[in-house]
Amino acid sequence: MKYNFSPYIRLLVGILLVGTCLCSCKKNDKYQAPESMDKTKPGIVTNIKVQNFNGGAVLTYSLPTTENLLYVVADYKINDKVARQTKSSYFLDTIRVEGFQKSQDYTITLHAVTRANIASDPVTITVHPDTPFYQLIRRSLKLAPDFGGLRIRSLNQAKRAVGINVVGIDPADKKFEIQDRHFTSADTIDYALRGYATTPTKFGVYVTDQFGNVSDTSIVTITPLPEVLLDKGKFFTYPSVTDAYIGYGGILPYLWDGFTKETGGAAPWQTTVGPVPRQIQGTFGVGRTYKLSHFVMWTRGYGYANPKDFTIWGSKADKPQDANTPGGAVPGTVVGDWTVVGNYRFPDPPSGLSQGQTNAADQAFIEKGVSFDVPFDSPSVKYIRVVVTDTWFGNNYTYIEEMSFYGNPQ
Repeated sequence: MKYNFSPYIRLLVGILLVGTCLCSCKKNDKYQAPESMDKTKPGIVTNIKVQNFNGGAVLTYSLPTTENLLYVVADYKINDKVARQTKSSYFLDTIRVEGFQKSQDYTITLHAVTRANIASDPVTITVHPDTPFYQLIRRSLKLAPDFGGLRIRSLNQAKRAVGINVVGIDPADKKFEIQDRHFTSADTIDYALRGYATTPTKFGVYVTDQFGNVSDTSIVTITPLPEVLLDKGKFFTYPSVTDAYIGYGGILPYLWDGFTKETGGAAPWQTTVGPVPRQIQGTFGVGRTYKLSHFVMWTRGYGYANPKDFTIWGSKADKPQDANTPGGAVPGTVVGDWTVVGNYRFPDPPSGLSQGQTNAADQAFIEKGVSFDVPFDSPSVKYIRVVVTDTWFGNNYTYIEEMSFYGNPQ
């Protein structure tokens, strides 16, 4: 018997040829503009107008009529040492130059450049930027004594990325050394640097920006206010009708028993859902009156019923009456014997990972405890109420391993 394989062989060869062609074609996701063979020098930009702003300027201009124009480039120095270059596509008629160290005259050199990488004759223009943002922030710096250290305040209304740098005298060599760097783009800068003795201490503070500019240094001598860790041995529960139900034996005193995962682990204060809806809150006394400075919170991790948003209420009454004290009320709000000390949000995972995807470094961050400032003008307290308004998974119950409070006895 004879078989005719020819049609099958032809089909197989055809498939192999198509596969070979497909494999030989490589995908290139990067767009490449066609090279131009036109080596003609382009015309210059004209009709240049300057609009200065803080630390920079916006230039508008008329483009040359050169057909193969690709971009306009600006070359300039932002200080005596650093040169920058900014490019703008031929689709636009503006270019932004920024990062200047001072409010003074600077020379900008502009070139039009073609697809053949041929530059036009230079055109120079002078800009005179307004006072840079980092200098404005430095000028508005206010340095004052705080509990155990230094309180730093300033305005950053433009929300620029800046660094607040604190230097102190190293006792060993009597030279200024970096003590702290605080990077922020918040519109209001207000934080405390702690851990100093209550003796006159010389501090220096200066501001940096993303372009490497450095302000002059403000030097002050400040005596930090005394600060102590509140004696947890004198804490006691102060049962209130509005307090949350206790779940799984997680009684409120576990909140100040001194045990965390880092110190050996222990049961947390844990609430649960009861027959009547209640806020997620616990109320306790601290033994005497204190002006609080800050507190540290230890949780079990990110996610689940760990607190995300919470409010601290306080009272300095000898026996405060119970009241409806909702979370999220404006600091300073008074309800009966209780006053809002502050509203807080637990920081996001340092890794930047999404909820439920945290790593070992995030857990280590939590296990060291997270510190929260108490506003300097908050009232003194003899009783504290913690109200959890939201958990990471939106549960209507919570658990907290430990809290430590710091302040000045009154």
